[in-house]
Amino acid sequence: METAPARTLHKRQVAFLVMLLFVWEAGSEAIRYSMPEETESGYLVANLAEDLELRVGELATRGARIHYRGTRQLLQLDVQTGNLLLCEKLDREGLCGATEPCVVHFQLLLENPVQFFQVDLQLTDINDHSPEFLERETLLKIPESVQPGTVFPLKIAQDFDIGSNTVQNYTVSPNSHFHVVTHNRGDGRRYPELVLDKALDREDQPELSLILTALDDGDPPRSGTTTVRVEVVDINDNAPEFSQSLYEAQVPENSALSSVVVTVSARDLDAGTYGSIVYTLFQGSAVTEPFVIDERTGEIYLRQELDFEITRYYTVEISATDGGGLSGKCTVAIEVLDVNDNDPELTMLKFNSSIPENSPETVVAVFSVSDSDSGDNGKMICSIQNNLPFLLKHTFKNFYTLVTESPLDRETRAQYNITITVTDLGTPRLKTQHTITVLVSDVNDNAPTFTQSSYTLSVPENNSPALHIGSVSATDSDSGTNAQLTYSLLPPPHDPLPGLASLVSINADTGQLFALRALDYEALRAFEFRVRATDRGAPPLSGQARVRVRVLDANDNAPFVLHPLQNASAPCTELLPRAAQPGYLLTKVVAVDADAGQNAWLSFQLLQASEPGLFSVWAHSGEVRTARPPGERDAPRQRLLVLVRDNGQPPLSASVTLHVLLVDGFSQPHLPGPEAAAERAQADPLTGPLVVALASVSSLFLFWLLLFVALRLCGRSGRAALPGCPAPEGPFPGQLLDVSGAGTLAHSYQYEVCLTGDSGTGEFKFLKPLFPNLPPQSAGAETEGNIAVRNSFGFP
Repeated sequence: METAPARTLHKRQVAFLVMLLFVWEAGSEAIRYSMPEETESGYLVANLAEDLELRVGELATRGARIHYRGTRQLLQLDVQTGNLLLCEKLDREGLCGATEPCVVHFQLLLENPVQFFQVDLQLTDINDHSPEFLERETLLKIPESVQPGTVFPLKIAQDFDIGSNTVQNYTVSPNSHFHVVTHNRGDGRRYPELVLDKALDREDQPELSLILTALDDGDPPRSGTTTVRVEVVDINDNAPEFSQSLYEAQVPENSALSSVVVTVSARDLDAGTYGSIVYTLFQGSAVTEPFVIDERTGEIYLRQELDFEITRYYTVEISATDGGGLSGKCTVAIEVLDVNDNDPELTMLKFNSSIPENSPETVVAVFSVSDSDSGDNGKMICSIQNNLPFLLKHTFKNFYTLVTESPLDRETRAQYNITITVTDLGTPRLKTQHTITVLVSDVNDNAPTFTQSSYTLSVPENNSPALHIGSVSATDSDSGTNAQLTYSLLPPPHDPLPGLASLVSINADTGQLFALRALDYEALRAFEFRVRATDRGAPPLSGQARVRVRVLDANDNAPFVLHPLQNASAPCTELLPRAAQPGYLLTKVVAVDADAGQNAWLSFQLLQASEPGLFSVWAHSGEVRTARPPGERDAPRQRLLVLVRDNGQPPLSASVTLHVLLVDGFSQPHLPGPEAAAERAQADPLTGPLVVALASVSSLFLFWLLLFVALRLCGRSGRAALPGCPAPEGPFPGQLLDVSGAGTLAHSYQYEVCLTGDSGTGEFKFLKPLFPNLPPQSAGAETEGNIAVRNSFGFP
């Protein structure tokens, strides 16, 4: 059962044959010229431009050239003038032999666009060859009993010219016994016969010598001669006779040497020597050279190889001669049968080894095919592989063009090896293959593509300038300069980053990214930008990718104490009643750290204390509480040194000094100083002043108690100032974040007043906001609430 590929191939072959027949018929009308043979080289045959109605110079611009089968350059075309010139003398006999008319076929090929014209040049014969006999002397043995009127065949003369320039007549030198009669042979050639006019007498004249002359009708006429020697013999009255006057035989051109072509047979009624027959090739010319005859059996053998493409027909004359000199003749017509023994030939006329991709239908090659065989043996079909984007087109007679069937893609396939197969239709079929390599040249049709659509890079803060922070990479499917990439930076389209050029740079060739300056996590935690990769094609194509750079925090900020403030004009003193129980909340150390993560985890530690066992500091909250009840022996003034440390590597710390005043009760605004105590110890107790002092203190205490209640109500109103509530002055740092839930002042502990330890008048003062200017917080860091000061009396 026939497979699908075989059916496809068969259909293509049939299509090519139909196209071949159609184009042959369409282009059968050719431009014909005629010229005599042996014309000198340089002869102007014709002007092709005028005959083809082409403009002057059009032949040059369209790439015109002459294509002629064979290696000899017979004609030359001047593409500037259109003149067709003769390159060398042309010998009609050498080109065509006896073939008439002698036509030299060639084609005019115009490459751009592809167009063919058939041109035929006919060579007319001139009389440049004289008749020539192959043998200088012919011997005739004629019995004396031969009657007048007897005809004796003579060998013909050879003349390579044709028409009237070949042998037209034979004459014989004047004599009294013979004359010559000229006859036409079936192939148009003329042969002589010698006719006896007068009986011979051996006793009178045993031998005669005649001059046979062959004449042509050329201008001027030419002639050739040979000697006919007549030997008169005794009587022999029966000449040999062949069984048939014409023998026909067919022999394949690839027949083996010494094979029998045909056997002729003759008989003679005489007996003895006169009845013995000897066969000879009567026409011993070059035409009969491939054959030899057995003089006894009449078998004709092949002694040279035959070539159908050189000679297709042979006419051989056989002579049968008896012992008495009488002879008869017959003709053997031998036809050479063509055998498919010539491979098809392919001649490449134009070939483009490189084709740009994405181009429309493009001519890759122009070639011609030929086969010296005939019939089906000379019919050819052309084909290429079925899986290629190429197509063969039959354009003119045996000329074909190979074109692209569709636009090519170099990224899919950059090279094609195309095998053109030319197969004849003989038996067995012969084929010729010609392989060409077609390269697909690159066109910039692919944009660069990054290996990732987005990149995330990290860089530690306080980095050194020109630090390599990472790389981006893109690829391009094209080749050469179309694949050479250049990298550049682009700000985000919707949120352009100011000063991007001062933050980061990119190596235009490698895609490596560098930080141009030291980055500060607290000022800029992350930023984004886009990277573009552009190829060097024409026009250039580009691709983009997003790059996000994260700044990694370093422990470069020490903790900052918010409460108690250390830059106050007078240190703040905390009041501790002597009746306080263990765990009494004295105050809370509030601190922040501008770093992030574990670098901002704070811990608190009591470094020094006037009474080491009296106070303790909670490590995570910073709350300062009593470890035991205050004793009578404890000094009224206590000094605490608290260390605040972060969790970075290496850790950074800050310290704060707390002043604590032990009081018996909150009715006393303050304890007297050392000098006043000494004076009171020396003076006598006075009842009047003491009463006045106690009344003043009680009134002042009541005033401050009412004021405290009002301030508490203001604090609970949600940060909204009530009428009469004093708002803190100065620029408080906003958006402070309580790291790890510790370190900032909680809402449940608000300090509103404190007692100045060095006041000699015992007056209370409001604690004004004395916070220093904090360093700017990094983007994204948020704190909640405003910092307030807790009542130093310890009320919740």
